[in-house]
Amino acid sequence: MEYIELVGALAVLQFFFFGFMTGSARRKSGLKAPAVTGDAGFERMYRVQTNTLETLVAFLPALFIAGNHWPSALVSGIGVIYLVGRFIYWRAYISNSESRGLGFMLSILPTFVLIALAILGPLISVANA
Repeated sequence: MEYIELVGALAVLQFFFFGFMTGSARRKSGLKAPAVTGDAGFERMYRVQTNTLETLVAFLPALFIAGNHWPSALVSGIGVIYLVGRFIYWRAYISNSESRGLGFMLSILPTFVLIALAILGPLISVANA
């Protein structure tokens, strides 16, 4: 379970890193809060942060529920794919937002797999009880 916990903590740390990068982009752009439009570079970084939060809401619970029912190596490995996908998404989105597809798929597909495992694990446990 330690690897799963590490992946979960890294996902939260990654989100805070994206938040830091968003703050840096805001300072660089000169946009004053609460404005979120007016500079394309800031807007792209802001979308990376926002989209990461949107996926994190599903990723973290699915990661930990799946981790209670499936091998740690499997679940944490799927989680690592999510983390790598988020970084690919970030790099692609800030350079050319239309090239974000690979990073998006490498983060959303592992999330869906973890959700499936998080549902199947308890169902199998209940059926075997």
